[in-house]
Amino acid sequence: MPVLLNAVRREHQGRFVSTCAFLAMHRRHLYESELLAAKKAAEAAVRAEQEAVTRIKDIQTQLAFNERLAAVGTLAAGVAHEINNPLAYVSLNLESMGSILERPASLSGAQREEMATMVTEIREGMERIRAIVNSLRSLSRSDEERRAPVDVRRAVAIAARMTNNELRFRARLDTTIGPVPLVDADEGRLGQVFINLLVNAAQAMPEGNVERNLIQIVTFTDAEGRAVVELHDNGPGISAELRGRILDPFFTTKPVGAGTGLGLSICHGIVTSLGGTILVTSEVGVGSCFRVTLPPTSGAPPSPGAVGGSTAPPASPTRRARVLVIDDDALVAKITARSLAAHDVVVVNDGKDALARIAAGERFDVVVCDLMMPGMTGMDVHAALMESSPSLARRMIFVTGGAFNESAQSFLDRVPNPRLSKPFRAAELRSAVGDALK
Repeated sequence: MPVLLNAVRREHQGRFVSTCAFLAMHRRHLYESELLAAKKAAEAAVRAEQEAVTRIKDIQTQLAFNERLAAVGTLAAGVAHEINNPLAYVSLNLESMGSILERPASLSGAQREEMATMVTEIREGMERIRAIVNSLRSLSRSDEERRAPVDVRRAVAIAARMTNNELRFRARLDTTIGPVPLVDADEGRLGQVFINLLVNAAQAMPEGNVERNLIQIVTFTDAEGRAVVELHDNGPGISAELRGRILDPFFTTKPVGAGTGLGLSICHGIVTSLGGTILVTSEVGVGSCFRVTLPPTSGAPPSPGAVGGSTAPPASPTRRARVLVIDDDALVAKITARSLAAHDVVVVNDGKDALARIAAGERFDVVVCDLMMPGMTGMDVHAALMESSPSLARRMIFVTGGAFNESAQSFLDRVPNPRLSKPFRAAELRSAVGDALK
């Protein structure tokens, strides 16, 4: 019988003593086999657990994204209303201006003043549309979370803008926006939290009593330096029995088909994932308050002031330059060139044509390029220029109506080049070109 011998010889009280241990070899192999099997089973269990955790996270992420899209879908009619209103007076003003300009030689002073007023109203209408589109872009972005320092007040402004039509027939909205620190968050997901809270508050109130029904949003910084958003309503309130369950997944008091019961649960998950808290206080017949508290980022707090409105950056004084504009939409390319009248502008509608001109020896100081184009995209143009003319690639300015796929969003996250979201102001474009020439 083959055995494993382990012998130890030592001196004890002037005598040598040997201790021997014998282990039958077949027993040793048995133990090793059992140990190996147990190790493999443990490793398989760990892998299975890791895969399950990853799968759970993927499902939670997808549920949050789907709920966000569902919110946008619920608000679609209101969003259309908010866009159609400014579109109506933009369209009517343009029609009136066209009629006046049919006889330009006979324009009176009063007509010139009237046209100036129309132009101002058109600008205001386009700004309203621009703000709504930017809000939609923030909410419907990819389901991948992208955290960055966010101004909570901006997320609140987006939520108020998106839910305006849902609220206006049910309640008055009053806001007290105090200064708050920046927080590390995904702006779209944070906006989703406040949209859900606002819609829930509105839907809890009966229609037809707008003067009595009130929803209040208050933002402030607490004693610990955290950003706080409180949403108060004077609705019917929530009973103590239901208060303990409203954050549970799939719990809803709405009728079948009117809600999934995931909204508040997902909001709770978003807030807690940011290291924050969401607390509910309520009294039946008096109203409710949802309090969202978020820890500050390391960045400095923004200066107090209005959020939601934006002003165009001052145009940078700049030298005359040669600018290449690449956009597959001929009208967009044309107006882009017109906005850069202080420069020598060359317009092309295809990335390949642009690269051919550069390869032929044409010199350009700045390239203004659409990000998403059929055939050769702006990303492809940038990659080609990084090979042939890296300095010009670094002076590319990207314009985009939205990075709708993962590769485009990843590209914008990776490259430091400036980018402008359509619709952009002429002053923003001129400022970006001026900065690129510095």
